[in-house]
Amino acid sequence: MNDSHRAHLRSILQALAAAALFGLSTPLAKLLLGSMAPVLLAGLLYVGSGIGLSLWLLLRKLRRRAPSEAPLARADLPWLGGAVVVGGIFGPILLMLGLALTPASTASLLLNLESVLTAGIAWVVFRENVDRRVFIGMLAIIAGSVLLSWHGETTGKLPWGSLAIAGACLCWAIDNNLTRHVSAGDPVQIAAIKGGVAGAITLALALTMGNPLPATLPLLATGLLGFAGYGVSLVLFVLALRGLGAARTGAYFSTAPFVGALISLLLFGEHPSLAFWLAGALMALGVWLHVSERHAHEHAHEALAHEHRHRHDEHHQHSHDFPWDGEEPHSHPHVHAPLLHSHPHFPDIHHRHQH
Repeated sequence: MNDSHRAHLRSILQALAAAALFGLSTPLAKLLLGSMAPVLLAGLLYVGSGIGLSLWLLLRKLRRRAPSEAPLARADLPWLGGAVVVGGIFGPILLMLGLALTPASTASLLLNLESVLTAGIAWVVFRENVDRRVFIGMLAIIAGSVLLSWHGETTGKLPWGSLAIAGACLCWAIDNNLTRHVSAGDPVQIAAIKGGVAGAITLALALTMGNPLPATLPLLATGLLGFAGYGVSLVLFVLALRGLGAARTGAYFSTAPFVGALISLLLFGEHPSLAFWLAGALMALGVWLHVSERHAHEHAHEALAHEHRHRHDEHHQHSHDFPWDGEEPHSHPHVHAPLLHSHPHFPDIHHRHQH
């Protein structure tokens, strides 16, 4: 197994781990809705993420080791600011409102729309390569989501809960594509800023609306859930974005709803209909088409100067103008010379070429 293959495998595992943590958080958040209002819950989840990741950064700083991740630059702030507003504030609020009106298992599967919308925006707006196999997978997930969303609704009545969850998915899809542009930076720093700022704003909004804080035990439970399901999950997601691009990371992340749906069935004793299982089968087909994709062709790398965490693989054959102890991975500004070669790859931070 070469370095490129190992890096891709590592990115896939990071995306799947991010999905598992977020998928687990959806039905558990449904349980917490009994003790607090939806907007308050959304704010506390992100506050828990921000506090937990800030402590992570502090502990890492106290260890006084040389940084292995690139700090955020001034040019990253507009992208990160947009991600905070759209994905950190509007997305969670819409999800909590939707959860209040929708069975947890159904809500979990509807979250598959996030991967479809992420891929669509990456393809149409940011010109990321999406081949026929990925496109067919997107169509299968859309078909399952439509079937799931409209099953059992009274004719002429809008499924407000499903629409709110779909709106949350759109917010996170925009967020994912904006975050892709800063994914070379420190993922813990990115997630801590997003959690802290978005959580503080949303929590302030909830308190202004007159929502009281919950009792100590639900408050701590919400903070821990936010740290794991939103904070650690986002760190892993940013790492996967760095290695796979937005569309592919979204495809792997679409396994999250299946984790959430399974936990929902166990926790709430729900009895899903035939439409639920048909929708799940369509979504599973879409996910399989995404994760079984293979992409390789001859491509050219133009000269590039940037900074990010790296090892000295085939794309990083450079010298150092500072004393280096040989430790890898590490981070420093470096220059890529032009290169022409062929190997399996995804649209990571070094393969954002046109086709």
